[in-house]
Amino acid sequence: MQTFNSARRELLKLSGMGLAAAAVTMPSAYASTPSGTSAPILFDIRTYGAVGDGKTVDSPAINKAIEAAAAVGGGTVIVPSGTWVCFSIRLKSHVSIYLAQGATILAADSPLPGETTGYKGGTYDAAEPNTVWDAYQDYGHNHWHNSLFWGEGLDDLSITGPGLIHGKGLSHGRGRGHDVDIAPFVAEQPGVGNKAIALKNCRNVIFRDFSILKGGHFGLLLTGVDNLTIDNLTIDTDRDGMDIDCCKNVRVSNCSVNAPWDDAICPKSSYALGYAKPTENMTITNCIVTGSYVLGSVLDGTFKKYGSDAKIPRNGRIKCGTESNGGFKNITISNCVFEGCEGLALESSDGALCEDITISNLTMRDLVSAPLFFRLNARLRGPKESTQVGTLQRILVDNVTSYDCNARICSILSGIPDHAIQDVKLSNIYLHHKGGFHSEWLKVVPPELVDKYPDPSPFGPLPSQGLYLRHVRNLELGHVEVAASAPDPRPSFYLQDVHRADFIAVTAPPGQPAFTLNEVTDLRILISRAAPDTILATADNKTL
Repeated sequence: MQTFNSARRELLKLSGMGLAAAAVTMPSAYASTPSGTSAPILFDIRTYGAVGDGKTVDSPAINKAIEAAAAVGGGTVIVPSGTWVCFSIRLKSHVSIYLAQGATILAADSPLPGETTGYKGGTYDAAEPNTVWDAYQDYGHNHWHNSLFWGEGLDDLSITGPGLIHGKGLSHGRGRGHDVDIAPFVAEQPGVGNKAIALKNCRNVIFRDFSILKGGHFGLLLTGVDNLTIDNLTIDTDRDGMDIDCCKNVRVSNCSVNAPWDDAICPKSSYALGYAKPTENMTITNCIVTGSYVLGSVLDGTFKKYGSDAKIPRNGRIKCGTESNGGFKNITISNCVFEGCEGLALESSDGALCEDITISNLTMRDLVSAPLFFRLNARLRGPKESTQVGTLQRILVDNVTSYDCNARICSILSGIPDHAIQDVKLSNIYLHHKGGFHSEWLKVVPPELVDKYPDPSPFGPLPSQGLYLRHVRNLELGHVEVAASAPDPRPSFYLQDVHRADFIAVTAPPGQPAFTLNEVTDLRILISRAAPDTILATADNKTL
């Protein structure tokens, strides 16, 4: 009875922190230690000196609470309602962080250029020393300790709860501010914070229910993290939302990410660990990604869109790559919404084996470039002696609708000479664009860009209004329709060096040829409105 009453009193202390639901799942506020004494499993950061007034630097107290929890074998660190100004918070194994309703972890201002300290003389933890493989990916990918939250070599940890992480004092990793209220902190400068949350070589990790505003270079940078769950996060940020790099057994679900300046959800497989490790066994489902809303307006629910003249890239997409040394294997992406951003990208540029990927049930609206961008090329940013051209193969895409896309750049599937994208099936797809054709686009010959950064923009404008297909083997399109708001005389399907392709029940705007064929072999077009039934062993410089 005494243990029960102690537990009840502990939970009542937390009643104003949104923990009523948590109390149901926490049978006791105390657990037995090996010595038989009682030790708390809930650690209120106020007990360790945190103030939460939005002025006091509370990270030393929060770190003490985390260390106390770790010292007794684990527990939950409670961050109550309040604004908790922090520099680096060091995560520990077997310790959960619970951000209560009304709680804000506010990243303290980093040192400004030319200064050695930031807010009230504080600094973020020092970045790790550089390594010989740092040249293979950007600075942010190679460092984890210079973050608001960080951990390395940990297991069984979580950050949960409905609170907010506000990265106000973090660097976004660019040389200058790109919004009026972003200070120009320099990521490489000692003492500067660069990421909201960064983990390296961890396992059994859960992130759930909280929000991130201005996450620095990465809201989440997770490298070599296995058995990872990311669920119900809202991220409204000025660079990448989440980068999931060299991770295995990953579930991302029910997240909303507004990332106008960079990618929203970005699986990668870089060389940041010092060796090539794939990102594999991953699901991304029930997520919304966008690049069109004013920073913070998704989080506060006002959903203010940037004007058409705003000079921002509007990336905001789901992209596998660009860093792609280790590969992407066994990936599913389903039930996701894209709005006012770029489309879905699969990229193998640095030797990745990018294979066995299923994409289904996507809706896209007001895209700024290619709804689908599948790219195999040879940037090969990695050790010269071991980095070779990878693969992009066994890709299934089903049930995709894209409405009102920018007409300049259509969907692209492009390998390079002697390295084709292979075994791709596209079915039940509707591709609508604005139209507004320029006559010179028909004459464009897109560059190969064999060793360049992979992105849709350098390809454009394109001589196709629907799908541009180059260096592809074993392709099947079924029930695919291309449509436009304004007349566009470009073909809907442009094939260059494509071998064994089936087009079944495809539809294109009437009044002009639907197909342009160059260096094509083994082509079949059947029961389609786009063209009569056709079987060709070879075709070159031909339209249908």
